[in-house]
Amino acid sequence: MKKALIAMSGGVDSAVAALLTAEAGYDCIGCTMHLFENQDAGVSPARSCCSLDDAEDARSVAYRLGMPHYVFNYTEEFRERVICRFVSCYLRGETPNPCIDCNRSMKFGKLLERAQVLGCDCVVTGHYAVIEERDGRYSLKKARDAGKDQTYVLYMLSQEQLARIRFPLGGMTKAETRRLAEARGFLNAKKPDSQDICFVPDGDYARVIELHCGYPAAPGSFVDREGRILGQHRGIIRYTVGQHRGLGLGWHEPLYVLRIDAEKNEVVLGPQEALLSRELVAPAFHWIAGEPPRGPVRCMAKARYRQREQPALAEPLPDGGVRVIFDENQRAITPGQSVVLYDGDTVLGGGEIGKEGR
Repeated sequence: MKKALIAMSGGVDSAVAALLTAEAGYDCIGCTMHLFENQDAGVSPARSCCSLDDAEDARSVAYRLGMPHYVFNYTEEFRERVICRFVSCYLRGETPNPCIDCNRSMKFGKLLERAQVLGCDCVVTGHYAVIEERDGRYSLKKARDAGKDQTYVLYMLSQEQLARIRFPLGGMTKAETRRLAEARGFLNAKKPDSQDICFVPDGDYARVIELHCGYPAAPGSFVDREGRILGQHRGIIRYTVGQHRGLGLGWHEPLYVLRIDAEKNEVVLGPQEALLSRELVAPAFHWIAGEPPRGPVRCMAKARYRQREQPALAEPLPDGGVRVIFDENQRAITPGQSVVLYDGDTVLGGGEIGKEGR
């Protein structure tokens, strides 16, 4: 009998993933990753940490399914590899996606290591994505439920990792997942999806960044494209490319964040049309096939999670990066976010957008 380590977050998706894996005949071990303490998220120590509440929800489901459940403490690793990187990206004037870093370092890094120690054949998660194998090669494909597809945050997976991962929900819709959980009496069947970054539960990124830095963000100048001072900002960590609201400037025309210059502590503002561009460079690009194509490829690309895919040409660069040239102008291409390439339903790969070449 094959053995599976089930990542159980406490939500309905991972609960149903555990159910389906058990019904498929696997010997299952449920686990929850304890990733941060209250103080990491700026939450009062007197309050119950949401991650601990989630662990109890996961334990309840595991108990109903008759499988053991463990909590693995990865707070130090998570702080170093996800939270600290999140903070440093904002301090560099970039806008990171910590869910991608968490998948890379924790869910499909530390958990795969733990699975090997426990003698498990695979790690199972509740992500909405599909893995297909043909002649020993693995492809990552979009989920059936387009509205829940999570391939954008999974582009970093290697061939070796894909061989040891299972996504049971890839062929299901979210509505089907909830109905199945309710039919089995899972207490989290109607639990709402998490909308915020886990360690920023109230959405106040700047407060968490200042907490981890140990000092408040320094104010600086809003400037136009010619360097003329337009006013004062409240710290570059409070702004991202494309932002219009919350600038606090009573200007005679609408202004948008065009660029963030961390070295000068300046936020460059300008008209919305100045946000449009057709090209970007991802300096370190990961091809899921394990190697780049021999030349430029036509594809569909998205430069942020909620963006619709856009037709583009992807050109592999000699240094391992990729230049993406969109057919049409894109708004607010943002350093620190990721560009992910698709060929139909298949993910070709992805990489973090750099400041150069944007």
